[in-house]
Amino acid sequence: MTDHTDIPFQLPPRLFRDKFVLKCIDCHAAGEPARVVLSGIPIPPNCPTAMEKRAYMMKHLDHLRKILLLEPRGYPCQNVNFIFADSGQIQFVICEQNKIYPLMSGHNTICVATALLETRVVKMTEPITEFTMEAPAGPIAITAKCLNGKAISIILKNAPAFCEKLNVSVDVPEGIGKVQLDIAYGGMWYAVVNLKENPQLSLKLDPNHAAQICRTGEMIKVACQEQHPVQHPLVDYPGVDILVFREPSINPLVAKNAVVMSNNALDWNKPETWTAMLDRSPCGTGTCAVMAVLHARGELQVGKEFVHESIVGSKFIGTILDETKVAGKVAIVPQVEGSAYVTQYSQVVVDKEDPFPEGFRVADIW
Repeated sequence: MTDHTDIPFQLPPRLFRDKFVLKCIDCHAAGEPARVVLSGIPIPPNCPTAMEKRAYMMKHLDHLRKILLLEPRGYPCQNVNFIFADSGQIQFVICEQNKIYPLMSGHNTICVATALLETRVVKMTEPITEFTMEAPAGPIAITAKCLNGKAISIILKNAPAFCEKLNVSVDVPEGIGKVQLDIAYGGMWYAVVNLKENPQLSLKLDPNHAAQICRTGEMIKVACQEQHPVQHPLVDYPGVDILVFREPSINPLVAKNAVVMSNNALDWNKPETWTAMLDRSPCGTGTCAVMAVLHARGELQVGKEFVHESIVGSKFIGTILDETKVAGKVAIVPQVEGSAYVTQYSQVVVDKEDPFPEGFRVADIW
């Protein structure tokens, strides 16, 4: 067996003088990363619910999101989840780039559940462990398939998803023209673009074409946001704030997608801002939104499995468990199954001498 390096070291005491240390478990679910923060987070005062914690963090603690997501400690596709157990139950607040705090995220939930189980924050019982976490969207029931100390797969029961509008026409500037799409909520507000219905876009869902997919998708999303604004009927959550491209498939129960996520504020007068990034996973809330659209179109029934494939070929399995209503709107109760893997454990610090305490962005990769 090859020997490995083992060099003794000691970190400078000044890094821990103010006790500002964020202890993190990093994971990825189907290729998309998520940082799970277990220690060092100020507890939002008088905020018993995850939704209230989300609002407080957006207003008072957004510097933590910047520290963990921006360079030099983060990178464009990183996500962060702040874990709380002060109320007697596990709650988490999800943060993404561009100051987006989604009500729910499937891949983040899969990473959080995996991290909590494999670090024994939640007691693992093999072969099945069941528990509930509270996201800003509400309680999320988790069923974990476990073996030999590993969470093999995570099944999450999401909050209701629903289709808000079908067959919306969006006039996109800069030569893209009219685009037909649907608008659905699955934990975030999605513009759902079927490439079969929009051949003029000439997009192929291939990693090598990612730059074109990002640029076109972000422009469509912002145009949709401006021309067809939507608001969740029960909570203050406007949209659309994300987009999913769907590729034609022979089997309607199997589909490939590419989810376009914002990494800056698009300005129509500044072409250099017409950029975005792609979700490496099939996207859990995107899967829920797409299932809501398919159900509204009569193409996906309760109990049927829907296999969603990402831009890198990874898969989530979605299922409509039941029909329900949200403020009178027809909705579905969606389930998503996927797997996550721990990639590192870290203690994130900010040196007082660091000229970039909250990070920065450079437009070569942002």
